[in-house]
Amino acid sequence: MDPRQACLACLAQDPPGLFEAALWIAAEHEPQNPPGQAMRMLDDLAQRLFATLPLDGTAAERAQLLLRQLSEQGFAEDDDVPLLPRAALLPQVLQRRRGQPLSLALIALELARRQDIPLQGVNFPGRFLLRVPGADHLLDPTTGRRLYTRDCRDLLVRSLGTGVELNASHLRDASPAEMLQRLSRNLRQLHQAAEQPLAALKDAQRVLELGEPNVADHLARADLYRRLECPQAERYDLERALLLSEDPAEQLRLRQRIGEIPVPKKALH
Repeated sequence: MDPRQACLACLAQDPPGLFEAALWIAAEHEPQNPPGQAMRMLDDLAQRLFATLPLDGTAAERAQLLLRQLSEQGFAEDDDVPLLPRAALLPQVLQRRRGQPLSLALIALELARRQDIPLQGVNFPGRFLLRVPGADHLLDPTTGRRLYTRDCRDLLVRSLGTGVELNASHLRDASPAEMLQRLSRNLRQLHQAAEQPLAALKDAQRVLELGEPNVADHLARADLYRRLECPQAERYDLERALLLSEDPAEQLRLRQRIGEIPVPKKALH
């Protein structure tokens, strides 16, 4: 079973093996870092943290304390400029203790699962967040800071601008498949920015396998196919994007771009 198949198999488990699936995503890019090695690192980390994590208190209090303990252990948001793919590859995040919010959240979610803390991922735009069901706040996975409605509005403005109002769709829980799809999008962007188109193409293809793709997902893969000089594969993704698009101006641009791709000549027999 190759890493992609292993990832999908973990996702198909009941309950889904989210953390192991994310490790298999990393193994697609770094076969020298197999999931077993990263699992042992997490086991060691869990042993240190759980020795001092109290069993009493509310779920919200224990979740916040867990995140703060991770922060005290040196886990923090990666501030490298430019940000490198290692910020989203979990074995490297465990080794370096630096990563994107989603990467740190995946570690926290696995640790919380082992302690029966009902922590959930939140697919907030621009920054992945966490919550305990029923709590009146969200949690920043990089620090454990509580985020109330005003904090979420501020985050939304930074991500999408002042013209967007905070609503329930911004605060919905993320399923395991959605978290892995978001992780794959992050890696696609990071590999593309790092001038690694073949690695980015792996991530772009995985995005489409993990859930319903959107226009941007097909356009991102089309751009990679263009760079890799695969015109017919580029055409396929542009045509899929055209079918999904509801923006007339975007539809016009897509038709123009499709028209610029030469149609292969049929062989004569």
